Amino acid sequence: MATEAITKGWTRDQMAQRAAKELRDGYYVNLGIGIPTLVANHVPAAMTVTLQSENGMLGIGPFPYDDEVDPDLINAGKQTVSQLPQTSFFDSATSFSMIRGGHIDLAVLGGMEVSEKGDLANWMVPGKMIKGMGGAMDLVAGVKKIIVVMEHVSKGGDPKFIPECTLPLTGRNVVDMIITDLAVFQRPDHGSPFKLIEMAPDVTADEVRTKTSAQFTE
Repeated sequence: MATEAITKGWTRDQMAQRAAKELRDGYYVNLGIGIPTLVANHVPAAMTVTLQSENGMLGIGPFPYDDEVDPDLINAGKQTVSQLPQTSFFDSATSFSMIRGGHIDLAVLGGMEVSEKGDLANWMVPGKMIKGMGGAMDLVAGVKKIIVVMEHVSKGGDPKFIPECTLPLTGRNVVDMIITDLAVFQRPDHGSPFKLIEMAPDVTADEVRTKTSAQFTE
């Protein structure tokens, strides 16, 4: 009788839940497309966190239930979202002024590759059609802290936390924390190496090292 393989590590929702632990009361936060959008569902009830979207929304609520969907309320990833009593709307020029002006405390972004030096590649794969650059380059340049949430390896099994990025860069030396389905890496400043600070349940340090080609400390 065949048995199903047991998958170790955090689910996408658990990765978002781990990222939500980095939120602080009073923070203004931008959530990128993909797994980062799930962070909105894990903001602690007693904490005041204002979510900002570069398409012009400040004060994003959790994803709506089916009977609450308003097609005019979307985030930067074109997903329907909910609004809060304090929500405000504005044009993208004002939105990017907030980002470029250093008024956003934290951005949680997806990633295709992160280098051991903190470089991020997350906006395009050469040869594949893209709709546009989006706001990632502005976010990594203007936001105070950058967390990247991504799968630890690609669909082909290749490490995504690597010595040097091979894809077009979003920004150099910009990533402060990496959260994958296997582990969490952090560095205190942009001149220090990443340190392995946490692993998902049942994941060992040896497994993390095997699936990581970048250098890091423990």
